[in-house]
Amino acid sequence: MGNAKEEQSIMTTEPRPSRHIKLTSHPNRSAAAMPIQWGAAEARQLGPVIGTLSDGSLRNAIGTHSGAYSLYRALAIAAGDLDPEHTPDLTNTAPIDHIGPHPSWMDPEKIVSLDPYGHIVSDVFAEELAQGLDIRPTIAVTRARINMPEIQGAIDAGRLQVDGKILLENADVGVTKAAIEPVWYLPGIAARLGIREPDLRRHLYEQAGGMFSELVTRPDLKLFLPPIGGQTVYCIGDLQAITDPKRKVACRVHDECNGSDVFGSDICTCRPYLAHGIEVCIETAQRGGVGLIVYNRKEGRALGEVTKFLVYNARKRQQGGDRAETYFERTECVAGVQDMRFQEFMPDVLNWLGVNRIDKFVSMSDMKYDAITRQDIEIMERISIPDELIPEDASVEMDAKKAAGYFTENPVSEEELKVAKGRGFDN
Repeated sequence: MGNAKEEQSIMTTEPRPSRHIKLTSHPNRSAAAMPIQWGAAEARQLGPVIGTLSDGSLRNAIGTHSGAYSLYRALAIAAGDLDPEHTPDLTNTAPIDHIGPHPSWMDPEKIVSLDPYGHIVSDVFAEELAQGLDIRPTIAVTRARINMPEIQGAIDAGRLQVDGKILLENADVGVTKAAIEPVWYLPGIAARLGIREPDLRRHLYEQAGGMFSELVTRPDLKLFLPPIGGQTVYCIGDLQAITDPKRKVACRVHDECNGSDVFGSDICTCRPYLAHGIEVCIETAQRGGVGLIVYNRKEGRALGEVTKFLVYNARKRQQGGDRAETYFERTECVAGVQDMRFQEFMPDVLNWLGVNRIDKFVSMSDMKYDAITRQDIEIMERISIPDELIPEDASVEMDAKKAAGYFTENPVSEEELKVAKGRGFDN
């Protein structure tokens, strides 16, 4: 009787998740079931980007969707809060506004770090989704309003005028915004950097601690979904103005700075410059054009916030105080390099939007300017941050950038660089 009860108990117990580990480095198939044709003229020709973890035979990308957030998904599954077989219901998630296609989408050299068709997955591959295939968008397009105190300040100062459409009475600004996850086409990434694809794959594999073995074992998989932050684009005004040669385009390409952008830290000019860029974009949109804010997750020049704070300490504690003369040197001493942002991929989002000319480029960075113009996007005017918007403690950064060759109408002398301008920790 005891054996019978035990057998009945086993039969009625819910099945447990498999503890079998699936290795992707040595799959049963020698090639992806749905290969990608990068630079195709249509989404179906390019093929869906599939980073599913439920069926390895269908995968055509290394890594998985959601970038760095995939690790939070792993925690949710491990804690039993998320079904590992869950696939999203994409009903009513299609883009709010129409974007593309543009000629740049069909050029495999113009876009290498994002899937240009990543926002129309739910429409183009509706049949495959209905059959249960786990295809996920890598871009989402929606509408919203943004509001920053600096916008109200510009209204109060008379620099901006409320029009009731683009800029509302309460200082809200209507925007179309797109969230973009990175999709790296490895042959294109390598070509943009001027290196061999096998060398790129090896360094990605080694420097990620061997996290993605398919980088070196699956040369047939040409797409990589890296576990890094993506970017968000805020479009102010009529999107159709982007490709209209009679209307102007303003643009601020901004790299993330949590301390300044969110918490208002005054050691750098990031938030003031972002706010100024938004102001220029609003003005341009009100005159019939369009303003674009491209916000990249590249905290601390892509060195990370820990490294950035270590550099702050080194700058403030060095003999002679915090001064522009040693600004970049302090960064290089800690990080080994002054900047790791590699702006070469940044213009991809502009190509995705169909930008071929920027009338007002709100940036002093030559790295950004050069990367954009190398993609045959013409920049008509460069706009630096007004002096009155530079926080006192950020004058060290600004002087160092001007001396290093950043665009400016007000160059800095060698003597000015030697003067300690940043405050100490006790101030």
